[in-house]
Amino acid sequence: MENRRFMLIALLAVVVFFLYQAWQDDYGPRSQAKATATAAAPATASTSAESAVKVPDNSPAMAAPHSGDTPSAIPAATIEATASAAAGQTITVVTDVVEAHISLTGGEIRRLDLSHYPISKKIPDAPLPFLNDKDGQYFIFQSGLAGTTKPIASSDTMFTSPQSEYRLADGANQLDVVLDHVGDDGVTVRKTYRFTRGSYRIDLEQSVANSSAAALTVSPYARFVRNEHVVGDLPKFVATFLGVGFYERKDDGKKFRFVKTKLDKLGEKAFEKRQTGGWIAMLEHYFVAAILPPADAEGVYSAKPGKDHTFNAQYVATGVSVAPGATKSFATSLYAGPRLQDSVVMMGKDGKLVEHAGLNDVTPGLEYTVDYGILTPICEPLFWLLAKFHTLTGNWGVAIILLTLLVKGLFYKLSEAQYRSMAKMKKFAPRIADIKERYGDDREKMSKAMMDLYKKEGFNPLAGCWPLLVQFPVFIALYWVLLESVELRQADFALWINDLSAPDPFYVLPVLFGITFFIQQKWSGSTATMDPMQQKIMNVMPIMMTAFFAFFQAGLVLYWFVSNLIGMAQQWLINRKLSGEGLGKTKPA
Repeated sequence: MENRRFMLIALLAVVVFFLYQAWQDDYGPRSQAKATATAAAPATASTSAESAVKVPDNSPAMAAPHSGDTPSAIPAATIEATASAAAGQTITVVTDVVEAHISLTGGEIRRLDLSHYPISKKIPDAPLPFLNDKDGQYFIFQSGLAGTTKPIASSDTMFTSPQSEYRLADGANQLDVVLDHVGDDGVTVRKTYRFTRGSYRIDLEQSVANSSAAALTVSPYARFVRNEHVVGDLPKFVATFLGVGFYERKDDGKKFRFVKTKLDKLGEKAFEKRQTGGWIAMLEHYFVAAILPPADAEGVYSAKPGKDHTFNAQYVATGVSVAPGATKSFATSLYAGPRLQDSVVMMGKDGKLVEHAGLNDVTPGLEYTVDYGILTPICEPLFWLLAKFHTLTGNWGVAIILLTLLVKGLFYKLSEAQYRSMAKMKKFAPRIADIKERYGDDREKMSKAMMDLYKKEGFNPLAGCWPLLVQFPVFIALYWVLLESVELRQADFALWINDLSAPDPFYVLPVLFGITFFIQQKWSGSTATMDPMQQKIMNVMPIMMTAFFAFFQAGLVLYWFVSNLIGMAQQWLINRKLSGEGLGKTKPA
């Protein structure tokens, strides 16, 4: 009875955990509140980059019509007309992993398709538009050079390019896209985007040649501007993170910490901080867009709401003087792609294998954007094991099955203790019932008599709780691994299961789980020691758990279903062993 009571409590705890997670996502305080204590609200004049240089406003109301018509602020018909009018001002860049569309107005990246990540399982040939300014989505990358009194290069600056289309040649490792602007004031600006094979990192160099008679104070800036619209398959009934990530230097000046702020919290949690090193990023489910300045560069990082329902994450470097006749270059990189935990090899649409660099290879700290929360110490080794099994099998579903076998094998002795405890509870059920009948009105005496029985017969009724207690953290950790790991996004298994990160579309796995759960419950025979009400609750439990698991990812239900199957096999073997000791039966009843 104690085992089953514990199981009920444990299952209830799981339900409460997920309800708490949902409440935290919607109403709870920001989990990183303490970490952002030093990141104050925007800026006093002494710390603001705008006190030294003039940074052009990125908001739709202040920008040129091409760069500012955010879908959330104007009618759809106007958006389409604007996009059509601007079509001739865009150049296309195609590499083995991305297709970028760069506007010659401002040199902005207005669209970035991730070639190896379909927008949906239903349309596998349509790549995900991670950056985009159409169809309700507004997410773009802007860069420029700010000056003391006016922008030197901004979102209004008209650039030219020698080509309208660039493609990464076979055998080439890099592709440079050059944009030029010759100003009437004797100042020439060049932007060079460098794309690298197999990488979602894009290096940007902005240079200025000062042919005027006066010195210039130049401060390069880069920023992402977006609304809250997200494209692609998103998990149902689960709130995923959408917001800003900041790799902030601690007060001691030696170490960094990763800080997250949701977009809908930026109104009250906007920040601006000057520091050397670090990076700032926009995060969404599975993907990250980050601005990566040089490690030794000093500048101001900020995140705040824009106009017309937009938000921006920005980096503005400290101003540098450029003398007449001098040329100065500024380097800033960006990463826009999946949150890969390690380098992976994927098959391209052309049938060629492409190695994708992991976040660890991009810049220090970017791997923290894969955030499993408080379960990180369990989730990271769990994912490492899954990745190793996937390397061996090439199938994430088979990897989950192998992981289940490993977990059940490691905890076999605990399972044996569990079934031994159940067998003894069943053997001594008449004596337990007699104690309850004699001391039913005196719980203190009944508890003492029970403990005396357990001590005399040499068994612990709570021993059967340990396998459940150990497996629940693994269960919850696997939930987060399936939810947060882009490697398992849209991962096929077999037959009808073509996305392990989404619920089973036909609910077959949840039903199979419920059946095995029911069989295990009957085999244990522990309901014999329960009162009628407890027995009714336990009989309903498989149905409740089947309904509950119907909303979980197919990979998670696969893990638990296989765990039940292995548990049934273990139970059969252990019962044969116990029958030789006078406990249990040769065959489960």
